[in-house]
Amino acid sequence: MHSEGRLPAHLEIAAIRRLAEAENGFATVIAKGQRDAGTILLVMIGRDRPAELYERMPQLDGTRCFVQTKQEDIDNKQDFSEYLMRRKHQDGDIWILEVDIADGERFVASLPR
Repeated sequence: MHSEGRLPAHLEIAAIRRLAEAENGFATVIAKGQRDAGTILLVMIGRDRPAELYERMPQLDGTRCFVQTKQEDIDNKQDFSEYLMRRKHQDGDIWILEVDIADGERFVASLPR
């Protein structure tokens, strides 16, 4: 089951996809995890910028917000992809959602904690 106060992962993924579409963006699931309690990774992409990986991290106030944990190296894009595949193999419950949106940082900051 999911933790108290948290949406099941599949509902959170659906909400993030709808929010991206509402802001003229696009989001697609590239790895489907555990329906109710899987970890969610966001890969933010956009024109003329390297991909960025965001993961939910616990904060001192008890909330859990998305924090950038990795950025694609323009000269070694394969490293970023390999990192995502390693994470997927290490945690079969993980969701990876790719979001193509103009202002990824602002979008991530607007997501509920």
